[in-house]
Amino acid sequence: MPRPRIRPRIRLRTAVLGAGAAVLVRRAVRRRIQAAPLWPMPTLEEPVSGQGRRASTTPRRVLVTERTTPAEGVVQLRLEGTGLPAWSPGAHLDLVLPSGLVRQYSLCGDPAETDTYTVAARVLEDGRGGSLEVREQLHEGTELEIRGPRNRFPLVDAPAYAFVAGGIGITPVLPMVRAAHAAGADWRLLYCGRSRAAMPFLDELEKLGADGDRVTVVAEDTDGLPGLGFLTGLPEGTEVYCCGPDGLMAAVTTALGGEPRLERFTAAPREGGGAFEVELRRSGVAVRVAADRSVLAAVREEVPHVSYSCEQGFCGTCRQRVLDGEIDHRDELLTDDERHDSMLICVSRCRGERLVLDL
Repeated sequence: MPRPRIRPRIRLRTAVLGAGAAVLVRRAVRRRIQAAPLWPMPTLEEPVSGQGRRASTTPRRVLVTERTTPAEGVVQLRLEGTGLPAWSPGAHLDLVLPSGLVRQYSLCGDPAETDTYTVAARVLEDGRGGSLEVREQLHEGTELEIRGPRNRFPLVDAPAYAFVAGGIGITPVLPMVRAAHAAGADWRLLYCGRSRAAMPFLDELEKLGADGDRVTVVAEDTDGLPGLGFLTGLPEGTEVYCCGPDGLMAAVTTALGGEPRLERFTAAPREGGGAFEVELRRSGVAVRVAADRSVLAAVREEVPHVSYSCEQGFCGTCRQRVLDGEIDHRDELLTDDERHDSMLICVSRCRGERLVLDL
């Protein structure tokens, strides 16, 4: 049986009625929103959580093509990929490990190799698990995600350099020494470690410094603690770079009588700061942050899925946009521009009594 034809007039009437119903629904929804206690809501972009669109945080896939042991307890990885961003001495990478942990490792290869990154990690048996995972899970043929590179420890132009490195702190310093040597700059290096067997890249560094006695190696098991007296008589304009344990960096700062350029592997110790309130604007709740708790810990009670990883202010995974309030920045990652309106909630706090997060 043929289906009855629908007259054009009926089709038009149906379309008009449908459109009218849609308008009524939108008006009703608008009235309901406007009656809500948080109206008017600000027009906001997507929240920031360490996964921004900047080149430094864009995820990329690389392949482990070589794994070596340059010293006792140290794993070195050669990572290859296509379209890898350029980097300069002092830069580091975020490695997203198979478990999802994010850890930062300084680049210690050659910036001229545009399709390769090289990193090295000291394996800590009593650490937080990242270096153990590097040792146990990252082998030749393993594919993994990286983010970066970033550089908050750049090598600036200077007529002379003094480098001080402790243990695995040699990784960001090694490319600096190579660059200073290639440029013909006046430089010297003090390299400290528990023993020569545990100090990576010794052979290369001693060869670089062979002309002019530029490199001093202090192995604590045979030489004791390093002397820092040379820092008091440096030529004018010398830039001092230091990376290593907190005790070494504090000693260098004291001996120099000023602030050298430092690269930390753990968050700088910071004391002080009281309790304050954090409003989570998108969630419509407020949380109290006690003096002995992090913003991250307090926020997770209300928003348990919030992203985080290192909990030391290095990886940027927990970065959130701040809509209001004065931030007490305690991270080692964000640039000055980024600090205007965002914070890493794992370590940073509030200078006043209240912060408002876009969360």
